[in-house]
Amino acid sequence: MRIVYLDDASRKNLLEDLLKRSPNQYGEYEQKVGEILKQVKEEGDQAVFAFTERFDGAKIDASNIEVTEEEIEEAYTIVEPSLLDVIRKALVNIEAYHAKQRQYSWFDSTPNGTILGQKVTPLARVGVYVPGGKAAYPSSVLMNVMPAKVAGVEEIIMATPCNKEGKVTPATLVAAKEAGVDRIFKVGGAQAIASLAYGTESIPKVDKIVGPGNIYVALAKKAVYGHVSIDSIAGPSEILVLADETANPRFVAADLLSQAEHDELASAILVTTSKELAEKVSKEVDSFVEKLSRKKIITASLENYGYILLADSMDQAIEVANEIASEHLEIVTKDAFTVMTKIKNAGAIFIGEYSSEPLGDYFAGPNHVLPTNGTAKFFSPLSVDDFIKKSSIISYSKEALEPIHKDIISFANAEELTAHANSIRVRFEEQ
Repeated sequence: MRIVYLDDASRKNLLEDLLKRSPNQYGEYEQKVGEILKQVKEEGDQAVFAFTERFDGAKIDASNIEVTEEEIEEAYTIVEPSLLDVIRKALVNIEAYHAKQRQYSWFDSTPNGTILGQKVTPLARVGVYVPGGKAAYPSSVLMNVMPAKVAGVEEIIMATPCNKEGKVTPATLVAAKEAGVDRIFKVGGAQAIASLAYGTESIPKVDKIVGPGNIYVALAKKAVYGHVSIDSIAGPSEILVLADETANPRFVAADLLSQAEHDELASAILVTTSKELAEKVSKEVDSFVEKLSRKKIITASLENYGYILLADSMDQAIEVANEIASEHLEIVTKDAFTVMTKIKNAGAIFIGEYSSEPLGDYFAGPNHVLPTNGTAKFFSPLSVDDFIKKSSIISYSKEALEPIHKDIISFANAEELTAHANSIRVRFEEQ
C-alpha cells in the first residue's frame, strides 16, 4: 500500500479522490435509470417482466413473480444448518440492540388545560431491497428488516433479483423468513425500486425503501425520494483505521482488506503516527493479498483508494479522520476510549484490537447499514427511528388560550396573515 505523509496538499487530494466514488458523480447513468422508472410507472407489471428478462435473463410473470412458501421451504433444505444457526444467533443480538432504540408517544399536561405531546407511529409498509448479483448478503437482510420489525412496521416487502431459472439465493430467503419479511418478489435493479415506489399490479406500493444496491439501484432510490422515503444513497464500502505504535500490524492489515474486498471502489485507509507500523502494515497487506480469494478486486481497490497516511501527531490523525468521516472507523491505540471521545464523524466506531469491522457486519448487534462518502458528518446508521414517524399533539382549553390569544394575533398580523389572526380572534368575540 502507498504510504503518504499528511500535509495540506495530500489531505486535499485524498478528500477529492474519495468523493469521486459518490453515486452523485455518475450522472451518465441517470437517464437510463429515469427511463426504467418512467416505464415501470406507466406500464406496471409488463415493464417489470420485460426488464427482468432483459437484465437477469429470467422469464417472470404474474404467476411466479412472488416467492412461494414452497420455495422458502426448499431454501431451508439447501442452506447449511450451521449458517442457519449463526443467522438465528445474530438475529437475537440485532433485535436486542435495536429494542433499546424504541421510542414511545408522550404527553405533558398543565393544570390550566394544555396538553402537548408527540405521537409515535410505525410506517405502514416498507420495501427492503436485497442485491443478488456478485454475492448474496443474508446479513444485509437481517440488518434492514430487524429495525423495521422492532419499530412495529405492519408489512415488510422484499425485492431481490432471481437467477435465469427464476430462483432466489436460498440464504437470502432463509434470512428473510427468520427476520419476518411478509412478502418477497423476484425483481432487481432500478425496476425493483420503481415497483416499490409506484406499485404495480403484483407489487404493492410502499412508504419507504431501504437496502443497498449497485449504481442503478442507488440512482433509482435518489430519483424516487420524495415520492417515497429512502434510507440513504449508499456509496462504496470504506474503512479507516486510526492506530499508533501499539497496534498489531497483522490485525490492522487484515481489517483494511476486509473492506477492500467488497469492490474496486471500496476505500481502505490507515492513519497512524508510527512510520514503523505503516511499513509493517504495508508488508502484511502484500502478504495477505496473495492468499485471498478476491485478489483482483482487492488489488484494484488498494491501487485506487488505499492509503497509509503518516500523521505528525494523534491530534492531526484524529482531525483527518473526522474530515474523512468514514463508514467504519477502528481505533487501535493505547488510549482508544480517550481517542473515541474526540471522534465526531464516523458511521460505526470499533474500539480495541479485538473489535474488528466484521464483528459489526455480522454479529454484534448495531446496524451495519452506515453512512458513506463523508455523509457521516450529518447521517446516522439505519435504526428504529428510520421506520417511525412522529406527530405533534396540541390541545388547549379556553382558559389556557385566553391569556395568550392576543400575542398570537399580534404575531399573525406582523406576518400579514390576517386569516390566521382571525382564527384566534373569533374565539374571544363578545357574545
